[in-house]
Amino acid sequence: MRTTTLGSTGPAVSALGLGLMGMSDLYGPADRDESVATIHAALDAGVTLLDTGDFYGMGDNELLLRDALRGRDRDDVVISVKFGGLRGPDGAWLGFDASPAAVKTFAAYSLRRLGTDHIDVYRPSRLDPAVPIEETVGVIADLVEAGYVRHIGLSEVGADTLRRAAAVHPITDLQIEYSLLSRGVEERILPVARELGIGVTAYGVLSRGLLSGHWRPDRELPAGDFRTTSPRFQDGNLQRNLELVEALRGVAEQKGATVAQVAIAWVAAQGTDVVPVVGARTRERLAESLGATDLTLDADDLARIERSVPAGAAAGNRYADYAYAHLDSER
Repeated sequence: MRTTTLGSTGPAVSALGLGLMGMSDLYGPADRDESVATIHAALDAGVTLLDTGDFYGMGDNELLLRDALRGRDRDDVVISVKFGGLRGPDGAWLGFDASPAAVKTFAAYSLRRLGTDHIDVYRPSRLDPAVPIEETVGVIADLVEAGYVRHIGLSEVGADTLRRAAAVHPITDLQIEYSLLSRGVEERILPVARELGIGVTAYGVLSRGLLSGHWRPDRELPAGDFRTTSPRFQDGNLQRNLELVEALRGVAEQKGATVAQVAIAWVAAQGTDVVPVVGARTRERLAESLGATDLTLDADDLARIERSVPAGAAAGNRYADYAYAHLDSER
């Protein structure tokens, strides 16, 4: 597994990360034993970057990671934790809180659930409109000084917010959706991140499964699955997006690869400062994703991919309208 540095100030991480959200939340039922086995397989393959959130399954995801890491060397992994998402007992979203007292409380609970004395990268999941980013970053900086956090990250914020945050404390990375179907980061955010030495951990590289090459138009989703409200999975939009996938499949077949592998490799090819984070929930899907790390895309390959899935070709926004209100990255 190739390694890279997360931004100019961050830790060394694997060139592919594993996102754990779907093992506890938002994508329907998951098999806990298979989830743990998948994390173990990732670690054995050299994946060191593991991403979770304290609100994924209302803490369940962190407990899952704790169990998966039992008996492993804690220093062999880089744990990235998002905080701030507020949930009700029924799972409903209640907003975001990145106030100083909340940040310290969230961190204390995460440390306890994870069974660790430090979090490698700690980040607010969204910008809290009621709290200046300088205040949020400042209190995380206090946690860094106290040894509870090693590095500060951000998630789904825009270029101006990046600048303001970096003026308070070095920012290791920005976690943001980046895929062939979601390229809004390229215009302003990515150039500013590079100017400031901030890495990018790209989630949604398979666009919630659309770019996996395995999605069927007649697939029925369980209640509570995020994709039931995603515009890209709605009638009309879904058919158009799957047409793009079929165009990409032609490129993949020429490379002797799968659609998913080409989609992941494309994100990785956008720069050594970009680390794709895949959301594989099974060992089978993880193995396919790992195959992308051996796939090299040359200039001709990238040009063919661009013709197959041009920038802006996706039908539908990446989130429903209600969620856009919380995306500083889209302003």
